[in-house]
Amino acid sequence: MVVAREQAYGDAEARDAATPARATSEAEEVRMSVITEHEQEQIQRANDAGHTPVVFVHGLWLLPSSWARWRDLFEAAGYTTLAPGWPDDPDTVEEANEHPEVFAHKTVGEVADHFGNVITNLKVKPAVVGHSFGGLLAQILAGRSLAAASVAIDPAPFRGVLPLPISALKSAAPVLVNPANHGRAVPLTYDQFRFGFANAVTEDEAKELYETFAVPAAGAPLFQAATANLNPWTEAKVNRKNPERGPLLIISGEKDNTVPWSIANASYKRQKRNPNVTEIVEIPNRGHALTIDSGWREVADTALAFVQRFVKP
Repeated sequence: MVVAREQAYGDAEARDAATPARATSEAEEVRMSVITEHEQEQIQRANDAGHTPVVFVHGLWLLPSSWARWRDLFEAAGYTTLAPGWPDDPDTVEEANEHPEVFAHKTVGEVADHFGNVITNLKVKPAVVGHSFGGLLAQILAGRSLAAASVAIDPAPFRGVLPLPISALKSAAPVLVNPANHGRAVPLTYDQFRFGFANAVTEDEAKELYETFAVPAAGAPLFQAATANLNPWTEAKVNRKNPERGPLLIISGEKDNTVPWSIANASYKRQKRNPNVTEIVEIPNRGHALTIDSGWREVADTALAFVQRFVKP
């Protein structure tokens, strides 16, 4: 396990930081979204419990249910957990595969605003843990001063993150190859899932993961991430200067094809000038499926230990 840490107090970039993005930029104001009955129940449970909440944010091609084992672990440690969906997420993998059209047209900004809406209904500021595009969303939410601490696992890149490794382009190709996919929901074939998610596990486990967890995903976020450095108005951006961002841990899987070390480390370098603690950890021999595969516990324990250092239950 490789760990890097930098805490830059008094940095000029941090001193020049604006107030939280949602308070200073009309384009980043939280757009009110519909909180589902199930999400409202989670919010109420967290508020009634009085413990510090932990909000889990899934990425593309997965559902909130992918966090089930993580939630059990964090609950056993004394936290109250929530796993909201992206707007219109179905409840089950079966339902998602029967009605893929519900995923279409979801954008990074829309999803960030939805999670922001959920968080602002909590009485206690939560820790936020996200994977892949959920890792990008966790950083966006932290940049809006909505996270007491955050963990971004193999996070999708934001504006200013420049590396474009060939493996990442290949992983995104099923969506980016066709511009019409911007407004569609796009499923992955098994071979695409094997390369992009499950390259670091056995063939049998890869097939099980595909059947158990894989669902279609909105194409729009991938186009937003791919063009973020060309579009100054992109929603795929993070207010990394915000002094109220809170502590941040970035976790990278050594063998991740979708978000290789070069992308995760570039995100870390962009974030490390924040006056808060910023760390990065590389987990050996792990691919993009590191939150759902048989080695999930090592990753979850790493995230939990970081949260426990800064946020008490």
